[in-house]
Amino acid sequence: ASGPLPWSTGAGCCHPALLEPSGSSLPTAEAKPSGELFYPTYDLAEFSWDSLNHTLNHTALTAELRGVPATDPGGGFSNGSLAFRITAYESSGRAERLPSLLHTADSSQVEFVLAGVAPRGNSSRFVLEVATVEEAGAVRRLRAQRSIDDEYTPTIFESQNSSSTLGFLQWKATAYGSRSPRREDSIQCRAQGLHEASWGLPVATILQAYFGNSLGSTCTISALNVSFGGEEGEVYREKRYLSWSVLLGFGEPPRDTFSPLVISITAVALGTPLAMLLLGSCVLLLAQRRRYSEYEPIN
Repeated sequence: ASGPLPWSTGAGCCHPALLEPSGSSLPTAEAKPSGELFYPTYDLAEFSWDSLNHTLNHTALTAELRGVPATDPGGGFSNGSLAFRITAYESSGRAERLPSLLHTADSSQVEFVLAGVAPRGNSSRFVLEVATVEEAGAVRRLRAQRSIDDEYTPTIFESQNSSSTLGFLQWKATAYGSRSPRREDSIQCRAQGLHEASWGLPVATILQAYFGNSLGSTCTISALNVSFGGEEGEVYREKRYLSWSVLLGFGEPPRDTFSPLVISITAVALGTPLAMLLLGSCVLLLAQRRRYSEYEPIN
């Protein structure tokens, strides 16, 4: 198959994958890691990963890849771990757990989970670096959908090569600080624009099997930094839990209609004035009829 592999994360796919800025400030527009101080990065290629056989569910089409650094001098992972939860879909629908991403049969959801990992500073945050590997001639764009319905508004990365194979990565700019996420557990996340990766890929990876010899000659590697925190940055320090979900697939990205919540609010906002107008008209007509009924007709 000659299609793009839109995004690749995990062991052996990206070298500096999990970063931790040491500063406490976060720009309001977007994350700009180049202007901040960083602790040494957690290289996912050097993690020790558990076997997928223990978590693979053939019925639910789910699996969880959990790992910790092979060497952890600081002890940040002594009571924690990093995991990727993968869910495949056989039909279109919406995920039950927040952020309730809309999916198709040609997509899968990947949930990045950081649990129990101790930050290395009082005001530090985590930044996840995600890599995209594409064949020559691929057309890329990163866009955020704008809508009055921000409940499901996603950010979308699209990649299309010369054979018109479209791949996408879609996510909502919200992470969650609870194992049973609610809206009040939301943590804002910001994505920096795509930039050229300054590192290379390991030789023995699934990418080598997918792209073959073209991986090192014609393929391009770009990176995207996703920063978790801001004003809500203390949520992780208190709860020591962070989850962020993305949808990865081929074809056109699924498009959301208005959510039931927004439809209900719009109906109430438009219906209430109309109901009050009708009720006022009825009351006025009844009052006029009652006032004239007190007089005897004049012959």
